[in-house]
Amino acid sequence: MPEVPVDVAIVGAGPAGVAAGIGAREAGAKEVLVLERDWDLGGILQQCIHPGFGLRTFKEELTGPEFMHRWIERAHGAGVRFSTNTMVFSMDDDGSLWTMNPHRGIEHVVPKAVVLAMGCRERPAGAIKLTGTRGAGIYTAGTAQRFVNMEGLLPGKRVVILGSGDIGLIMARRMIWEGAEVEGVYEIMPWAGGLRRNVAQCLDDFHIPFHLEHAVLSTHGRDRLEGVTVAKIDAQRRPVEGTERYVPCDTLLLAVGLIPENELSRMAGVAIHPGTGGPVVNQFLQTSKPQIFAAGNVVIVYDLADNVSDEGMRAGRNAALYAAGDLPCGGRRFEIKGGKAVRLFSPQWITDGGDATVFFRVVRPFECRCKVFADHGLFSQTHRYARPGEMNEVHLSARDLRSLDPGVTSLTVDVEEV
Repeated sequence: MPEVPVDVAIVGAGPAGVAAGIGAREAGAKEVLVLERDWDLGGILQQCIHPGFGLRTFKEELTGPEFMHRWIERAHGAGVRFSTNTMVFSMDDDGSLWTMNPHRGIEHVVPKAVVLAMGCRERPAGAIKLTGTRGAGIYTAGTAQRFVNMEGLLPGKRVVILGSGDIGLIMARRMIWEGAEVEGVYEIMPWAGGLRRNVAQCLDDFHIPFHLEHAVLSTHGRDRLEGVTVAKIDAQRRPVEGTERYVPCDTLLLAVGLIPENELSRMAGVAIHPGTGGPVVNQFLQTSKPQIFAAGNVVIVYDLADNVSDEGMRAGRNAALYAAGDLPCGGRRFEIKGGKAVRLFSPQWITDGGDATVFFRVVRPFECRCKVFADHGLFSQTHRYARPGEMNEVHLSARDLRSLDPGVTSLTVDVEEV
């Protein structure tokens, strides 16, 4: 069986994977191979034809394909090698990969370091215990997005959207543009799950009804969806009696959360964090297996593609340094914990061998001025607000970490109102 030795292997050619390839090459890795199961590069951004990408990275507003085109051109210029239509079907605990390609057959890729950049997937109807019949017309929002933007197919003409994640908000506007009616967006929480700009541009600008603290209780229709029953819910997420209402529709789009894609990570024995659903990593994006790195939505679901590509670059650089034996390591180790106001965070541990940025999401909106801090007096900064749909950051310097008392072994990141 053919064996393919490389310096750095990267799984996934979305924004994290392509950027990781560039980072690895720029850090000195000679053989950098990106493996992609699709027949084209770009990942999910191929179907994200709406603007809003690249504001941080390129200082201008781009569509998803435009954003990825710039990264892909840069990767080709850097000498990154891509293998599309190649499925990684197994991963050993030493980081070696088993791949299948229709032209080359099965190959064994043996890298000195690996970057996992498989992205995330949508929660389906079964994950939220949606009751009722299962007629045609129930899709995840991302599936509907692919149908409309890439296949030229309209999923339906009368739409209800459950959940207010960014893809759901964007698809509400997209369905209106395609001539469908959107009966409403229903969100179980008291606040929107997506970015504020998407609520304004996709719902408010098109007068689409937005119902907070509402849920779809059941679906109706045998061969094709005919309607859904919705109701207001209380703080315990139980339906409020007397608020049930039948909404006629032929399509239900689900935008109820994203899950990091980590089957390969589990195969390799990488430790998975129970909160994020992604690998446990340090500030170098290094997992519990030192030769395996992870970046982007496979670690924690980000709000901006710019964050994903930035993290991919860092993971690729660090993987190349590890492959060459030059990755800084050692020093004191600190466990990162989330406070009462923090829901998800990454990385989960850091060392004083380098600066660190902790990304996190809050459990509820902080609409007034708030203070983001790490305990032990290490960091404190005032922000205007913090919202669950947007990622927040804490920057910690290696110098400050080294200044902590010897007995300090953990840091808690939290938010409080000022």
